[in-house]
Amino acid sequence: MNKRWLVLITFIAFLTVINAASISAEDKENSKENSIPNHVLNISKDNTYPNSTDDQELLEAEEITQELMEESDVRITNPQLIEMLNETSLKPSPFAIGYRGEIFLGRWPLAYESKETNINWEYQEINVNELNNHGGKLNEKISYVQKEEKEVKGGLTSRISHSDQMMKLILLEAQKNTKLPLSFNTVIGKGTKQNNTYAVPMNKIGLLHAYAPAVNEKGDVTFGDVYIKLKGSKKTLAVKNVTRQGIGAWIPIQDHVGFSFELK
Repeated sequence: MNKRWLVLITFIAFLTVINAASISAEDKENSKENSIPNHVLNISKDNTYPNSTDDQELLEAEEITQELMEESDVRITNPQLIEMLNETSLKPSPFAIGYRGEIFLGRWPLAYESKETNINWEYQEINVNELNNHGGKLNEKISYVQKEEKEVKGGLTSRISHSDQMMKLILLEAQKNTKLPLSFNTVIGKGTKQNNTYAVPMNKIGLLHAYAPAVNEKGDVTFGDVYIKLKGSKKTLAVKNVTRQGIGAWIPIQDHVGFSFELK
């Protein structure tokens, strides 16, 4: 009997170790995919243009709104719709026996589900610094100085209704997936510098390219016609004509610059 227990405990311990190793490997892989490479630097303290943050607070649903959404079969994360439901003040009378009503709130993008998140660390070239050391007698050094103010814009990859709401939904999901400072519009100010230097040997030309990175999001958005149904003293949420549509977006990473050094 003791031997059986010993074998069982050993087997459980083995499974626990295997599972833990699997989770650890998965976490490392996810961390590796979203980690910032060495050639990409944070310039938030050096950027001469003060970007405003696009961090969006998650709007908390009121108690009645939460109850309505929990009763619905369709997931709802659209903050603008949640805000409207929070402001809804319909309170059917407890004595309204036999009363029925239906209020149409419109067709809404209800939620965005991410399918794929990728990062292009060289999304858009924003600057090139050049140092010509032909005829020089010593190695020279080149460093990054932003020549002109550069605005980098992202956006949806296709036309879609309710584009402003869709951009907010995708931005929230992308921020959660990457833990990076994202914005559909970011600016790198003129005169922004970095102290990192790159050696340019004699009789060579050094080119230091600077890039704005961006996140590429791909997924599905759920649309539906939203109704509030009144029946006696009860109020429920109904979603009809539910459809799904593929959508994607490019979202620049704010206050980050990627570098590529070239010798000619």
